[in-house]
Formats: sequence, structure tokens, C-alpha cells
Amino acid sequence: MNKAITEGVVFMPTAFAAGLDVWSSENGRPGDDTYASAANAAFVPSDQDFGGCLEIQKSDSTQKLRYMGQTPMLPGCYLRVTARVKAISGNLPNVRIAGYPALSNGSQVSGVIVSGPAVTLTNYGEITEVSAILGPGNRTGVDMIWGTAPVFAHLGLDLTGPNGGLVRIDDLVIEDVTSVFHGKQLAMVDVRDFGAIGDGNTDDSAAFEAADDAADGREILVSAGSYRLNNDVTINSRIRFEGTVTMPESAVLSLTKDFDLGTYIDAFGNEELGFKKAFQSLLNNADHESLDMGGRRISISEPIDMQAAVNNKDTYAQRRHIANGQFYATGDAVWEPDIFTSQATYSAGDDDKLTNVANVANIPVGALITGAGVARETYVRSKNVSAGEITLSQPMGAATGTQTLTFTRFKYLIDFSGFEKLTSFSFSDIEFQCNNKASGIMLAKTGTVFQVRDCFFTRPRQRGITSIGYGCQGMLVDRCQFLSSEGSEPAQNRISIAINTNANDVKLRNNRASQFRHFCILSGSNAVVQGNHFFQGDGQPNGVRMAGLVLALRSCNTTVVGNYVDNCFIEWTNEREVAPDFAGGFGFAGLSITNNVFLCGEVLPSFAWIVVKPYGTGHFFNGINVTGNLFRGVGAVIQQAEKVDTTHADMNYGNMKNVYFTDNTFNNVFKTTENPVTVSHTQSSAAATWQISGASVLAFGGEARGVVSVVATDKIENSANVAQWGMPYTKVRQGAANDRIDLFWQTAVRGKVSVTMRMDV
Repeated sequence: MNKAITEGVVFMPTAFAAGLDVWSSENGRPGDDTYASAANAAFVPSDQDFGGCLEIQKSDSTQKLRYMGQTPMLPGCYLRVTARVKAISGNLPNVRIAGYPALSNGSQVSGVIVSGPAVTLTNYGEITEVSAILGPGNRTGVDMIWGTAPVFAHLGLDLTGPNGGLVRIDDLVIEDVTSVFHGKQLAMVDVRDFGAIGDGNTDDSAAFEAADDAADGREILVSAGSYRLNNDVTINSRIRFEGTVTMPESAVLSLTKDFDLGTYIDAFGNEELGFKKAFQSLLNNADHESLDMGGRRISISEPIDMQAAVNNKDTYAQRRHIANGQFYATGDAVWEPDIFTSQATYSAGDDDKLTNVANVANIPVGALITGAGVARETYVRSKNVSAGEITLSQPMGAATGTQTLTFTRFKYLIDFSGFEKLTSFSFSDIEFQCNNKASGIMLAKTGTVFQVRDCFFTRPRQRGITSIGYGCQGMLVDRCQFLSSEGSEPAQNRISIAINTNANDVKLRNNRASQFRHFCILSGSNAVVQGNHFFQGDGQPNGVRMAGLVLALRSCNTTVVGNYVDNCFIEWTNEREVAPDFAGGFGFAGLSITNNVFLCGEVLPSFAWIVVKPYGTGHFFNGINVTGNLFRGVGAVIQQAEKVDTTHADMNYGNMKNVYFTDNTFNNVFKTTENPVTVSHTQSSAAATWQISGASVLAFGGEARGVVSVVATDKIENSANVAQWGMPYTKVRQGAANDRIDLFWQTAVRGKVSVTMRMDV
């Protein structure tokens, strides 16, 4: 680069022959004395060595010579000033290049070196060349480092040392030597050329921005050094880091042309810090909606508090995305869960809070709450220290009263719990390599449409994805792998859970989860669980199996379709109800289980794939559809595909509504249950009342509560073999267990009928 050539910038001063009125004996400012009428100076037109030159007799301790023209000081530009001098007579002085750096108003820039190295004249008549380089950057070979403040300069030389000597000076030469420092990097601008110091202490923010302003399509080079940026800095050019930067936590570095993780790691010289600063920029800059990790693996030595990384926001509602990389947990002690015990009170009148919590200040947000009667996956959503209260992720069940609870805070690779609300955030093609040290992701307290797709959650120690509130509203988890580290443990001893949710409208689609305690605990409604494969078997003979999918809301309005449910079951409960006995509402309502494959092996015959577990009395079905599924036992015969777990209470079978259990396929299942069920009955001897049992194959062991049809499939005749054409009437819920229907004929008859009966009405 040479500004004189490329842009026509004039650096050269006029020759002495053009007049000495533009050459000052002071600083070169307007009004300063010139050499035009000075008694100690004259123009010599025909020096044998110089041609026209200036002759000065040194009379001041520092005899100055300054060109009064304004030599422009351009960003990134380096100038070399050269003078040829010779002593004629008298004392031999020292000579040095010097100048007056000026601001736009003409005042002098302070705090910079204004002269180059001095050279002593040693012989009369001997030509000595003196030169110095000046410019903005702290580069080797630059004699006068002026930064970016000067707008122009008055350049020249100084004579120092003893007075009285007579010196002749050839015309001064000022030339652009920027290319000497740029070498082959002609398409780059270096931040040092714009005043960056790179000493780790001086604020270089302005120099970075000046380099960006001057780049004009070229790449910015951050050459070796440590650059302190105290302020927000936005770079709109391509940038390459040989050196590194440091910044306050609150300051944002936005690299709009190179917004990728690799560049941020280069910038900060540290993987974790580079990721945090890139994430900070992602939420503070509108130029990018996604952060590409570039396939990089980041070794994470401690949980990443995502809100603390941003620092200036606790809510965010624009789409942002992180993709294509791996988070890798390292270290040990830092991932150990924090465990606290504290006495607290829980009441039915305020079922989303704990009150009178002892030492509430010590209990961290996001802690899992366990204790007598506490529903699974209940977390601390927030706390009010002054009031001694904790807000819960969901009602925690019938654990009313005062008791000592345990609060366990797991540690997560990515922790959003500091955000009050986070909306439309997503991850894709990321492996959360937890290494049996860390858990995966903790969601924000509230928010909508958090999305995770095509990701791996590998060996999470406790949890894969955790919701501590309503940050899972509308969450989408698609095509992800959840791989437990507990495969060698018996199923009942495992502690890890792939996913939990609290809010509505969650979609879990086409995921695969291996050998967790539970695949997912859903505590909201209107969920879709589709196309997943979750399996939880172990090598134990007659092994215990745990729920793969837990529906913890009785009116769940959830669709479970097209899944492969392998050595685990679907459990439907109302465990979060403070008063679990039925007192109104829809009952267990709105569940559709269709076109799934259910498989099990090496289990007890009492195992079932669909388990309804009421936590109180009086509950009933009010809308369940189980159709088109395959139930298959391998190496064992299962008694029945579905059952009611009566640990706490049984169902109210006399109030069932809208139960459809049809068109399923059963292999190695003893009781092929249905609703409605069609029973064929043959009456061998004539009787006016026929007793027809069918409840034993009604779904969930239901009562015979309705008759859909009675069809004669053979001749109905009396004892004299005479056909009878009368129609019977029916009575339902007959027998001690309400498990049969009775047909009543006008007269005693015999024959064969097909009866379709229901457990519901």
C-alpha cells in the first residue's frame, strides 16, 4: 500500500528553493517564526553536493526546522522522514528527525514521542543521512508511535548539542512506507496500525474500531499480543486472531463477518470463555440468529451459567440457535450435586409453594425436591428469601404438612435457569457428552418453543433435559439420542431420567433413549409422543421394569403414537394432586395410544405395558383410546397388556366413559383384552335366563356395564326344537363382581348368540 500512488495523497514538502516562508523555526503552526528573514539562515542555490539547500547556523539549544504545510496522518499509514545534512564549520551538532503531531484543531497530541534517534555529525563536509519512521502502531522499526489521534503533522528535524556550528540541509523527503510493515499481507489491516498497543492493560477498543472502519473489504489482523477491550466492540470486517483479547464480563465482542465458535476461541484463547462470549454476542446482536460451533469439541470444566454469560439480560424472546459441535465434561468435584435438607410446609390452599422454609437462602434454584409423598421431578422454580418461600415447578402431590425435605441441585453442562424467560431457543447437531459427570440441559424458568433436534445426550449422570418451570411450553425434541451410563444397573436401581416437562404442548418425536430409569415424565397436557424408541431392559431374570413414559396429569390430552416401547411401560397417574381423591373434573381423560409396538422379555407375568395408577379414590376413565398396537412378550407369557396399579386406590369401574381398546395384536399375552368385546355364548339347555360372562376380557378388568348388540348366530329354539322369534332384554353388572350380563327370554330357549358388551357407557 502506498497512499501517494493509490490515492494521490501528497506527503512531500516543498523544496527550499520554493521559499523559506513555509519553513518554521518553531513548531510549524500558523504565526510561528519562519526562516524567510532569519539572520541565521539562508538558501544556498548551488551546493556541490545538494544543489539548492538550506544553510542554518545553530543558535538555540534545540534548533527546530518544521514544514508549515500539513502532512496528513492517515489511519494505518507509516511515513519515513529522511534528511541529508553536512557540517560546514564551527561546533558539530546532533541531528534528529522531529515533528509536531496535531489534532484537527491544530493543538498538539500529548503523550507521544515527537523525535527520532539523534545522529552526531563528526566531520566537516561529510554527508550524513538521518531518518525516522512515524505512524500509529507499536511495530518494530517505528521510531515515533503516534496512535490514531493525529490528523496531520508538521515534520522536519532538530539540531541539538553545542551552538555556533554552520550546517547545510538538503530538501527533506517524506514517503509512505506502510508496505514495509504489511509485507505480503496486502489484503489485511493490522490493529496495531491503528494504535492498538497489545500490552494487556491499555484499552485498545478504539484502535479495533478504527481498523474496522479503515478495512474497506480487507481482513483485519490482530497480530501477536494481548489486547484489552474495555468497551463493547463490533467488527464488521473479516478478522483473524494471532493475538488474543481480554474484556470485562459485561462487554460484548460482536464479530459480524466471522461469527463462529472457532474465531471466538482464537480471540479469547480459551474454549469455554470463547463460547460464553460468542453466546453473549448472539443475544446482543441482531446480525446473526445462530452460532456455528464448526464441529469443535469444547472441554467444559464447570457448569456454564448461560444467563451469567450474557449478564445484561434475564429474558429473551427472539429466535436463536446453536449448532454443530460437542460439549465435553471434564473434572470431577465441580460436578458433584449440592445437597441440602430443610424443613418446610406445604398446604393444599397454596399448592405451588413451600412456606416457612428454613435456611431458604441456601437452597439453589433448580434443586430437585424429594421427601415423603413428593411427586417425581418436582423442582425449585424460584425463591423469596425474605418471605421464606419457594415456588415449585408443579404441585408436589399429597405431601401436605410440615416435613424435612431434601433439595438436590444437579450440575448441568448448559444451564439456562438464570433466565426468567427464554423463548424460541434451539440446539441442533450437538453432542452433550456428559461423561457420567454432568447432566445435560436445564431450561429457563419460563418460555416457549425450546427446541432440541438431532442431538446426542451421552451418559448424563442424572438428567438429560430438565424443566424447572414452564420453560418447556411447546418444547420440541426431535431425532435425538439419549444414552444412559446405567445400562449395567438393574432397572429399578437406575436414577437417570432423559426428560421431564411441566408445561403443555410438548412434542417428543423420533428419539431414541437407552436404559434410563424413565425416558420422560410429562406433567403437562396436549403432548405428542411419536415415533420414539425407548428401552429399559436389563439382564436380570424375571426383572423389574420401570415406566418409560410417565403421564403425571390425569386430564392429559396426550397422543402416544408409533413408538417402540421396549421393556418398559406407560404409567398414567395423578400424583401431583394435593387432594388426590376424585372431587370433580373429567377424570383420567384424553389419552390416545395408537399404532405402537410394545415388547418385553425376562419379566414377571404381572408386568403390563399400560399401567394406570390413581393416587386417590373415585377416579374413572373419561376418554382413552388404545388401538392398533402390537403387544408381544419374548421368552415369557404376560398375563395382560394393561392394568390398574392399586397401590394407593382402585378405579371407580361403575363410572367409566369413552374407553376404546380395540384392534390390537397380542403375542404371548394370556388375556387378549378389548372394549367393546364380543363374546360368543352357547346355551345347551333351554333356559329363560342366560348368564353370559365377558368381563374377564374387558380392558383394565372393567365391569360389564353396557350391551351394544345381541345377535343370534344359530337357531333359537325351545325344548321341543321349535324356533322362537322373540327378542331378549338384558341386564348389566350382574354377579358378585358385576362381571357378567344376563339375557332374559320370553320363554325357556337354547341356542347360540354373539354379544358385544362394554365396560363403559
